[in-house]
Amino acid sequence: MTYDERLSNISILGAAGKMGSGILLLTAVEMADLSFKKENRDLTFILNAVDVSDKALAGLLEYVRVQALKIAEKKIQFLREIYSDNRSLVNNSEIIDDYIHRVLAIIRPSTLLESAYNSNVIFEAVNENPDLKIKLIKQIDENSNVNPWFFTNTSSVPISYLDVTGELEGRIIGFHFYNPPAVQKLVELINGKETLPELNNFALEYAKKLRKFIVNSNDIAGFIGNGHFMRDALLGIELLNELKSEHGFPEAVYAINKISQDFMIRPMGIFQLVDYVGVDVCKYIMEVMNPYFEGENLHSSLLDQLFERGVKGGQNSNGSQKDGFMKYEKGRISEIYDFYNNEYVSYESVANKMDSIIGNLPEEHLAWKEIIKIKGRDNLLGAYFNNLFATNNLGSNMAKKYMKGTRKIGLKLVEQNVAKTEKDVNDVMLTGFFHSYGPINDFLPWEEI
Repeated sequence: MTYDERLSNISILGAAGKMGSGILLLTAVEMADLSFKKENRDLTFILNAVDVSDKALAGLLEYVRVQALKIAEKKIQFLREIYSDNRSLVNNSEIIDDYIHRVLAIIRPSTLLESAYNSNVIFEAVNENPDLKIKLIKQIDENSNVNPWFFTNTSSVPISYLDVTGELEGRIIGFHFYNPPAVQKLVELINGKETLPELNNFALEYAKKLRKFIVNSNDIAGFIGNGHFMRDALLGIELLNELKSEHGFPEAVYAINKISQDFMIRPMGIFQLVDYVGVDVCKYIMEVMNPYFEGENLHSSLLDQLFERGVKGGQNSNGSQKDGFMKYEKGRISEIYDFYNNEYVSYESVANKMDSIIGNLPEEHLAWKEIIKIKGRDNLLGAYFNNLFATNNLGSNMAKKYMKGTRKIGLKLVEQNVAKTEKDVNDVMLTGFFHSYGPINDFLPWEEI
């Protein structure tokens, strides 16, 4: 079966979710482009969008329509070439409208898992729940007419576990998109012990067509991205605990979040990132990972307690941020959670109290938004971190400690054979998390910290 033939009938599980919707958009556009090829005129391209909610699926189609319009406008020259033989469509708006119609016509929304039984490839993008994933995979495989290949978007569950438990005999691969899939360039590709070589080759071709940047991770729970991020979050919580007794809980949250963003030149502070992903999601991922690392405790009682109180973070269906460590209004932090009083307090009042205690940023500092635009930025970063090392205030001292911890996490991923190389760790954090530098670096004299 050729690449085009295999991609002619696809199903996406969890298609209306945050990850599934992006995967569906990218796949629908790729299928639409393939449908123009002369040799594919006898192929019918079908993309089953499978989810549990009719309402969510209706919203999904509107999302695809809006995004397909943006994609079509960006590649209008390509579309004009494709439509050059169609004399009934002359101006750009007519071509774009027809293209959007073609993309949408490929999609078949359904709440029935049975709609996936004839698909050559199944993309699984449901909750990070191993039992749910296995249940869906087994039901499809046992009833399938075509011996399908499975792509799983899991960010933590070992592929070999899904393969063996699902009795797939190598017909599964980890293809971990980063959020949002339509924007993020990174995909972590994870082969299980028995993953078929031809499945890996298909995955590489698919990634190339989607213009994704591939980093191969070994098949160890959490892989590279969450292997680093979950430990990074635990490190942030550890530093929070150091400060809270002296300064208070919301004050410690503010300090560590500011230090990990501003002093360490990241796009988000660590607690803002946890909120974005979801306190509940981080808790679940740690629960999946923890049994696989003997002698290491990947668990946070604080996350457990926040979850029990309904402080879960994540996003609403309209994309707005739910309350987590912090409360948000129009995308900006407005309040910080006070764990001991179970209430949110003013972000501004906490900032006014803590900024003088944290201290000023070192000289040569550039905000993340500025430095990320500079390709050869290592010299600028080196000058800044020299000043950071020489600065003695709470912010700089905690930043040095935090950076040493994140470097140790990165090196351990290589030592544990999660990542093949140090470069792979840095590539994931640079590309998937938009950090301005990799955690494994020589910007600071680590032996002196």
